[in-house]
Amino acid sequence: MIRCVRLWTGDDDQSHFEQGWIDLPQGERGDLLSTVIASASISFRETSQGGSFTWHEAPTRQFVLTLSGTLEFETRGGATFTLHPGDILLAEDTTGGGHRWRLIDEQPWRRAYVILHKDAVLPFVRAQA
Repeated sequence: MIRCVRLWTGDDDQSHFEQGWIDLPQGERGDLLSTVIASASISFRETSQGGSFTWHEAPTRQFVLTLSGTLEFETRGGATFTLHPGDILLAEDTTGGGHRWRLIDEQPWRRAYVILHKDAVLPFVRAQA
């Protein structure tokens, strides 16, 4: 199971999040394997330790794959969550109040942005509360 946190814009025009995971049904050779996810591109970025980014929306619907660094995200409503290396952020809050983040460990934030096709079917499973 791969942890995934989904950010989206609610009916109140504010960013909200929910925790879950990427569905990995049985694959070949005993591996777990997701369905194929339609994507347009991938790029990589690195922010130095101690970095942060003020309020913003996601520029497009995307996965953000954390390779290194531990971050705290916050919504304007004050709700927070932490991402660790190996976690995935599903950023779908492309309008509204947005979110902000800051690095909370001594590592740089190395990540991959996977831009999703508009109609991509995603294997996100929401965790039960």
